[in-house]
Amino acid sequence: MKDTFLLKIETWHKPDMGDQDNVHGLDKETWKKTEVVHIDIADQTQVDTKDYKEDEDPTIFKSQKTGRGPLGPNWKKELAGNTNTPHMCAYKLVTVNFKWWGLQNKIENFIQKQEKRLFTKFHRQLFCLIDQWIDLDMDDIRRIEAETQKQLDEMREKDPVKGSTATED
Repeated sequence: MKDTFLLKIETWHKPDMGDQDNVHGLDKETWKKTEVVHIDIADQTQVDTKDYKEDEDPTIFKSQKTGRGPLGPNWKKELAGNTNTPHMCAYKLVTVNFKWWGLQNKIENFIQKQEKRLFTKFHRQLFCLIDQWIDLDMDDIRRIEAETQKQLDEMREKDPVKGSTATED
């Protein structure tokens, strides 16, 4: 596909509740065309039924180490009012360019939908796995990265393809 396809994901992590505009500093024309999509990890309507897992549900999970959770319907307002609890928003900028006449809009929209689904699943999992990562230091993280890289390399050589399938629509 060479120059006819681009998928770029950029992320800024900010210590806020997701209320900043244009964190990525896009020019006015690009910002006007940008669709802002809010993901609420506790909103069950944002989770595809085939993606739901009880052990990855922030509305059920309670962290033993931090005491966080379960997240109720007003969790964002409650967290915003609590200055003692650290919080962060991941601002994702997904750029998709698919330059094939007749398919461009359909493919670009499909990819954007799948990215939202992946981000929703990932951040729900991340919250529910907090007890496994909250105490890690950089040495732990680097060790896990190296182990994961080795496992992935072995899987690519030996195992069949795995992963999520796209949703219908």
